[in-house]
Amino acid sequence: MRAMVVTEQGGPEVLQVQERETPEPGDGQVRVDVAAAGVNFVDIYQRSGTYPMDTPFVAGSEGAGTVSAVGPGVTDVAVGDLVAWAMVPGTGYMEQAVLAADRVIPVPDGVGAEQAAAVMLQGMTAHYLVESTFPAQEGQTALVHAAAGGVGLLLCQMLSAKGVRVIGTTSTPEKAELARGAGADEIIFYREQDVVTEVRRLTDGAGVDVVYDGVGKSTFDAGLDVLKPRGMMVLFGGSSGPVPPLDPQVLNAKGSLFLTRPSLAHYVADPAELRERAGAVLGQVAAGTLDVRIGGRYPLEDAAAAQTDLESGTTTGKLVLLP
Repeated sequence: MRAMVVTEQGGPEVLQVQERETPEPGDGQVRVDVAAAGVNFVDIYQRSGTYPMDTPFVAGSEGAGTVSAVGPGVTDVAVGDLVAWAMVPGTGYMEQAVLAADRVIPVPDGVGAEQAAAVMLQGMTAHYLVESTFPAQEGQTALVHAAAGGVGLLLCQMLSAKGVRVIGTTSTPEKAELARGAGADEIIFYREQDVVTEVRRLTDGAGVDVVYDGVGKSTFDAGLDVLKPRGMMVLFGGSSGPVPPLDPQVLNAKGSLFLTRPSLAHYVADPAELRERAGAVLGQVAAGTLDVRIGGRYPLEDAAAAQTDLESGTTTGKLVLLP
């Protein structure tokens, strides 16, 4: 079977297709024929060296496919089941993957492999952000950066369904249309408009209750400036680069603000919480209440192009590989 391997940390050119033996599941494991794999910023961070990794390693940590073998002791998953997973390093960009049975989630009827692979990581991210990190409520106002991105579109939908007023930032009219279609009430074109000025105008100077920021360096300071007193900055990514160190006194001066830097790994570490959170997200997709936009499909050998496109900031929705 083929796998896309990071031979050393560096640019996209370090991604190389390698032939490997078909893996066999051990105790408590399953083997899955991978139908689709998600492409995420964490893959880029691991490949580039932003997150140090021992090389070589198989890229990716998210996918969906059909179980082709089960190891001893596995009773909840059977050969032929369609399953999905996320946050399992070394199991994405490949034709066959072996995973612990308690990390794979049954995909409900009505949800395809591509949808499942596209929504697991980003869908659970949006879910924990609005349900656990900052439990959003009707009547509140949220600022969502990169509102037409994979997580952004899901955040807009989930927040809108809760009755939250959503202000989204995008770069183009085309992306603005997508964000509005997902539930954004107002759009700020961050390349042409000053975010702080526009948020103050749209909220009559009050500011927002929460900022969901997966962009990082280029948006962080403005996000603090638009929060209401005792508002929360939820920094969950850094696509523009890491945020410089911050003096906590700044949070006091700007209104006793809250700052958190959450990670999905800590919200799905417990298998029971993983099943509950993934089940909720996939259930919404199956019910038609959560739309998953796949912004690009790539063969396995074009993984470098997929990562380059994602890093460019020109894509919308989720990019997937089709091994």
